[in-house]
Amino acid sequence: MADATETAPLLTPTADDDGAPFWAYAARGELRIQTCANPACAELRFPPRPCCPHCHSFDSAWRRMSGRGRIWSYVVPHPPLLPAYAAQAPYNAIVVELAEAPRIRLVGNLVAAADARLDSVDPARIRIGARVQAVFARVGDVTLPRWVLERP
Repeated sequence: MADATETAPLLTPTADDDGAPFWAYAARGELRIQTCANPACAELRFPPRPCCPHCHSFDSAWRRMSGRGRIWSYVVPHPPLLPAYAAQAPYNAIVVELAEAPRIRLVGNLVAAADARLDSVDPARIRIGARVQAVFARVGDVTLPRWVLERP
């Protein structure tokens, strides 16, 4: 179980009608991305929204992703941006480009294992383009997608 200080400032993400399925699937250990259900379009979209920005259809579905991706960008805040995380500094925040959908990018943390502390990966090991895999950790009342290196 993740350290309680990790939940201090960010207790629960706001789950609106459009984004609630993302969090429900994450709780099951699945990374799913909203997709347009119009067969002529079928574009993936994130963040979730009611209308497809490509064809304007209001029909949507949730496509299961492999959870594989690569680090597109990252930051290691010094000092920690959120005081509740100071005990785990230096920690990272990464942007991951999904393998199946390079236009879809998710923000999270690179960790040594799903339930590891945010400081479990030495910042010197983080590289743009490094291949990562999604893992899921229960933190407070929510299950968060996190990322581990495919080849540590």
